[in-house]
Amino acid sequence: MGNATDHLWMHFTRMASYRDGEVPTIVRGEGAYVWDAQGRRYLDGLAGLFVVNAGHGRTELAEAAAKQAAELAFFPLWSYAHPAAIELAERIAALTPGDLNRIFFTTGGSEAVEAAWKLARAYYKRVGKPTKHKVVSRFIAYHGTSMGALSITGLPSIKSDFEPLVPGGIKVPNTNFYRAPEHGDDLEAFGRWAADEIARAIEREGPDTVAAVFLEPVQNSGGCFPPPPGYFQRVREICDEYDVLLVSDEVICSWGRLGAYFGAERYGYQPDIITTAKALTSGYSPLGAMIASDRLIEPFLAEQGMFAHGVTFGGHPVSCAVALANLDIFAREDLIGHVRSNEDAFRSTLERLSDLPIVGDIRGDGYFYGIELVKDKATRETFDDAESERLLRGFLSTALFQAGLYCRADDRGDPVVQLAPPLIAEQPQFDEMEQILRAVLTEAWQRL
Repeated sequence: MGNATDHLWMHFTRMASYRDGEVPTIVRGEGAYVWDAQGRRYLDGLAGLFVVNAGHGRTELAEAAAKQAAELAFFPLWSYAHPAAIELAERIAALTPGDLNRIFFTTGGSEAVEAAWKLARAYYKRVGKPTKHKVVSRFIAYHGTSMGALSITGLPSIKSDFEPLVPGGIKVPNTNFYRAPEHGDDLEAFGRWAADEIARAIEREGPDTVAAVFLEPVQNSGGCFPPPPGYFQRVREICDEYDVLLVSDEVICSWGRLGAYFGAERYGYQPDIITTAKALTSGYSPLGAMIASDRLIEPFLAEQGMFAHGVTFGGHPVSCAVALANLDIFAREDLIGHVRSNEDAFRSTLERLSDLPIVGDIRGDGYFYGIELVKDKATRETFDDAESERLLRGFLSTALFQAGLYCRADDRGDPVVQLAPPLIAEQPQFDEMEQILRAVLTEAWQRL
């Protein structure tokens, strides 16, 4: 095996950081663990990248891929269909809330978000409202890296190199209650305010120009912001009032991450579109989807009607076969029920870390948590850029990995450690995470 830095260009990676060191190379996975080329074992506390929900080493998923590839390795969904895509679309439609019955396959999350924005624009042109094209999304939210999805993304640091972007992205506040002291202890009032900010943004832009609102059930970037009670119900009212589509971006939050097939189901709201990817196949093959309500396909069912969009590998036969086998595992092992019966234990295990002076907030739902790190617990003072650089990149990421835990230390909002293990994880894995985090965060505090 050659050196990873010679030819491989890694994603979101400071390549220079490996100039004098070796790139960690993961060669094998089993259950909730992975092993590197030196044979060291790590607890996969991020399920790859919020992906490997059924766990590593599932041979039946590999076998489903091999069987499909031997039978029909590839055929496009451009004017033709194949059995795996037909069956998978039917299976997904049976699991989605409400009338979300139309499945447009992609290869990943950014493509699903791209497709959703394109559909929103095309739909309103078809129904005689051609000026509705803008999108509302939240500060710090990540919605993908293709040019349209990047315009919806609310992270300046990953956009600046690629500007000017697609016009029409409008940003509103997120639901980080920990950083909203002016709302006191009233979480519901804060949620109402945050939702109403969407209405105010639509009014400012002009309702006849806004096509969609893109929201994650739990916002990932910034460190797991769950929705306050009533938040999504109010957003639904706002979208109905202004004739704006509500897109639930569930690239991370679907397929059991929050203890339901879809986050919209967990929090009791009805979107017009769901975007999904990642754990649809538990990562064993790339696949994503835009899932649309029946009314959104109506204008495209007319004579000569067509949604003029597609990607070569969207709904790839092998990926669809893997997704079907993955959903079989979910049903047979009741992975959704497993998360629901273990999520309180996961939360309470992580909450043991509250006694550490560096731990400010622990938040999340299901198997999806963020731990926000602070310089001063009493005042909630955060770290400046230089401190954050030293803390996260200079120490935490490497130290956690060396201690045997793969997770994410991130400062795209305030500094956080994110945890999202495979859905098969149980108390022994929760304890292992807590023990490693306790040791490493204690050392981080001493270094500061």
